[in-house]
Amino acid sequence: MIQYISKPFKYFFKLESASGLVLLFAAIIALFISNSSLGENYFKILESYFTLGTEDFGLKLSVLHWINDVLMAIFFFLVSLEIKREFVKGELSNPKQAMLPIIGAVGGMVVPAAIYIIINIDDSTRLNGWAIPSATDIAFSLGVLSLLGKRVPISLKVFLTALAIIDDLGAIIIIAFFYSGNIQTTYLILMAVAMLLLIFLNRLNVRSFIPYLIVGIFLWEFTHQSGIHATIAGVLLALTIPHDTKKEKNSLLLKLEHAISPYVAFGIMPIFAFANAGVSLEGLSFATLLNPVPLGIVCGLFFGKQIGVFLFSYLSIYFKFADKPNNSNWTSLYAVSILTGIGFTMSLFVGNLAFANNLEFSDGVKIGVLTGSLLSTLCGYFLLLLASKK
Repeated sequence: MIQYISKPFKYFFKLESASGLVLLFAAIIALFISNSSLGENYFKILESYFTLGTEDFGLKLSVLHWINDVLMAIFFFLVSLEIKREFVKGELSNPKQAMLPIIGAVGGMVVPAAIYIIINIDDSTRLNGWAIPSATDIAFSLGVLSLLGKRVPISLKVFLTALAIIDDLGAIIIIAFFYSGNIQTTYLILMAVAMLLLIFLNRLNVRSFIPYLIVGIFLWEFTHQSGIHATIAGVLLALTIPHDTKKEKNSLLLKLEHAISPYVAFGIMPIFAFANAGVSLEGLSFATLLNPVPLGIVCGLFFGKQIGVFLFSYLSIYFKFADKPNNSNWTSLYAVSILTGIGFTMSLFVGNLAFANNLEFSDGVKIGVLTGSLLSTLCGYFLLLLASKK
């Protein structure tokens, strides 16, 4: 009986589009609650503090920071495992195959940032959000692509996956260098010591994750205290996890990736979306979108991403730096370029960092990200649908 009831759920969670649909559902619930009678309690809970340990010896963070600093460190850990695997032995290990998504990703980061900067050039505070429209939500964008099933050639799915992974790598670098606080030298040294221990474990070919996890927890604390954003600890930890390309069944990296990916896709990411997508729509009008911050984000995500990705990809193919994806045409490649404008979770995350000390812009960030991502979803999906019927 239980197996019969759970069968549809097992089928759903095996769908490639499932994680994107769960993310969308979490965002819709957040918008509904934040604009209902429960809205005040929703924001109050996110701002309330929770202590792990004791007052004298423990970690005290707001619920929102537990989600954005701790849970998202696990997300970045998984993303970095995927990036490492792709570069060691994957789609990005072959220079010829990697060239198209790399060049496309560069265009998809540069052009949206330039558009945002042009719109917000007159205010140094608003300029801090320049990287918000440069991000792509890999789960959401691939989820939309997967809704079309076999009508989309596998080469385009590979292209979008590789491009989104490189996009995430770019976001990680941007966060590390541009959205970190005042650097504390003592904790920076302790971070280096923790990294040396992790590298030592890697060189010893330690196959148990427990030693890495113990050192990784200390690394997170040192990173959190150093002024560098705490999620970077997840990135650094992932880089030291061994990956046996000859005997992949023994690869700790692959075991970890397979073990935690469902929890990240169906747990951490929906929780993040629920906590960060909530925004009061009271008094919202079309004029609100014309404010510089949301306008820069919408134009960057919807226009900047598609122009940057497609133009750079086209030029790389035209000048024979890369090959066009197999069984694809220019229309379908352009449609996928539009889908890269789905920033959602990554854009919201960067927005939280960009305006951490300027909360008056936070609603504008959410409105801009949600609008730009929605436009990219609808236009990209329907253009792909038309292209697949030709």
